[in-house]
Amino acid sequence: MTDFRGLVSAGIQGLTPYQPGKPVEELQRELGLDSIIKLASNENPLGPAPAVRRAIEAASADLSRYPDGNGFALKQTLAQRHQIDAEQITLGNGSNDVLDLIARVFLGNGRSAVFSQYAFAVYPLSTLAAGGRPLAAAATDDYGHDLTAMRALVDEQTGVVFIANPNNPTGTMLAGAPLREFVASLPSQVVVVIDEAYFEYVEHADYPDTISWLQAFPNLVVTRTFSKAYGLAGLRVGYALSNGEIADLLNRVRQPFNVNSLALVAAETALQET
Repeated sequence: MTDFRGLVSAGIQGLTPYQPGKPVEELQRELGLDSIIKLASNENPLGPAPAVRRAIEAASADLSRYPDGNGFALKQTLAQRHQIDAEQITLGNGSNDVLDLIARVFLGNGRSAVFSQYAFAVYPLSTLAAGGRPLAAAATDDYGHDLTAMRALVDEQTGVVFIANPNNPTGTMLAGAPLREFVASLPSQVVVVIDEAYFEYVEHADYPDTISWLQAFPNLVVTRTFSKAYGLAGLRVGYALSNGEIADLLNRVRQPFNVNSLALVAAETALQET
């Protein structure tokens, strides 16, 4: 019998499938419970806004058509919101998809990715799948990012540094001054990804406006999602903001129609409603 494991990279051989939180319906069947409050996946219990629900229903009339593969309307709305060019935007099937694209583009040939010890589980998974080496830096005492420890792991083989701010799952936050100093200290060929999936929940005055840093740091990528605050986790839509050259590279490996038509309409409407 053929050993198919021998046909794939060592990184993929060492992976195990990601285990998401179980659906509520499955837990109800397993445990015999009528009511369950699910906290494991950080889902928005309120769901999308009424206008978004109406837009989804209206868009469902055209499900026989492929979506706009370039997401023109959503990109235009995002560009206006963030005051950047549409060419700086990469759309993804959730921000997980965008993180995976970044790994595929920048982590081949054994290049390393640096992240914190208690960071988002997708970082090492995407790194290994892309043929890269995951390097986890020891965390601070409050389970946050130790930027000094992370910087010490960066060398000539480093391709990407992943930073979730605020951090998932520990909820810690990096203030603007130390984070900007860290980004400025990195070699220009190291792509630094600031994952802001939960930025809408931050009220701290020192939380940085990283999008305003894009012009100063061509190696910076900021990722965001519509899954959390906008309540669109089931539709899977996220995006990356970067310089145009990085966006072009990401779009070269992005799958056609990676964001479905309902997600495009829902995300655009959600932005217009806020």
